[in-house]
Amino acid sequence: MNTEKTVTKDTKGWLFYDADCALCVRSAIRAERLLGYHGFYLLPLQTPGTPERLGVTPEALSARMHLLTREGRRFAGADAFVEVGWHVRWARPFAAATRLPGVMPLLRRIYDWIAAHRYCIGRTCRVPNRRSILDWLPLMLLPIAVFAVRGLMPDWVFMWALAFALFTGCKWLTYREAVANSVKFGAIRTLGYLFGWVGMDPAAFASKPPPTTPATTEWLAAFGRVALGVTLVWGAVRFVNPSLPLVAGWLGMFGIILLLHFGCFELFALAWRRAGVPVKPLMRAPLLATSLGDFWSARWNTGFHALAHKFLFRPLARIFGKIPAVLGVFLVSGLVHDLVITLPARGGYGLPTAYFLLQGFGLVFERSAFGRGLGLGAGIRGRIFALAVTAGPAFWLFPPVFIHHVILPMLHAIGAN
Repeated sequence: MNTEKTVTKDTKGWLFYDADCALCVRSAIRAERLLGYHGFYLLPLQTPGTPERLGVTPEALSARMHLLTREGRRFAGADAFVEVGWHVRWARPFAAATRLPGVMPLLRRIYDWIAAHRYCIGRTCRVPNRRSILDWLPLMLLPIAVFAVRGLMPDWVFMWALAFALFTGCKWLTYREAVANSVKFGAIRTLGYLFGWVGMDPAAFASKPPPTTPATTEWLAAFGRVALGVTLVWGAVRFVNPSLPLVAGWLGMFGIILLLHFGCFELFALAWRRAGVPVKPLMRAPLLATSLGDFWSARWNTGFHALAHKFLFRPLARIFGKIPAVLGVFLVSGLVHDLVITLPARGGYGLPTAYFLLQGFGLVFERSAFGRGLGLGAGIRGRIFALAVTAGPAFWLFPPVFIHHVILPMLHAIGAN
């Protein structure tokens, strides 16, 4: 196969195909001359450095073919075929037809079905391992087990146990999905991902870039947030007037979030980066979010974002489109938070779900033509809108009954008040 990478004046781009699939290889051989004549060169997906070159994860890379244009634009799947079609004279009418309503979504579904079954069409090659019910069992059984022993623990312990059960089930699911997509882990990296990291992107533990040395200021900032969280929980809470229990509860809860999410988890990320595992911190300066979309997609709890994008948004978007998929992701997120917040609190049911649905509708509005016209996607207006939507209804996410029945008893149990 032609693996020319040199950019000439006639080069239009590079097509990356799956060299492990005989059907794909035969198709590439047949198309090589035509593609080369029009300035497109073929490269295997398995070429070292391809994920970094395309800016995708190994899982996304193996899911479909990819096109990288000379200008740096990226296309995948059916979109790659259409983009090539615009450069082939006799194929331009077919490319133009994809602009008709409903044509492109249909082509994407057809392509994705073929890509998912490419290892068995015509018995061309071995079918890789697919996800099975065993991959989902921990996510289904562990929460049930926690509910079965609820009567043996205080409500705040039940909350942590339920959250840990959901986390463990999701962690196992992402690991099994990565293995099914041929992501290679060593024994140490496997244990590290499953038991030593809180994120949900296993690809980082399969890559082996050179270790990086985090700046001293990063370590100091993380330790500083740990110290501030400890001070708030075991110091400031004690000075709150007993007649203001909600203030004490919110102060303690904020301290715990600062201690764990912004402190300890950040230290874990720095340690893994120092060891040569390019993990990304869960929290990325959320107060600097320039829009609601920036807050939820890039700054707040990026571990859940990666999980939701892979297992919720993509399947829903293929079936219903992007807007219903966005709302579906926030609906599921709300239901999960209801499970972990209002069930242990024995009240406030539905408020976390309402909170996250508001986030979903806010995001859709922000990205609408009217929202863009108002300038909600960036700048000072974007910051104000994001702050208003996320912080304004915070009592929906953490209702007073949760503070009284879960947070305050927990603070008392750990000696914070």
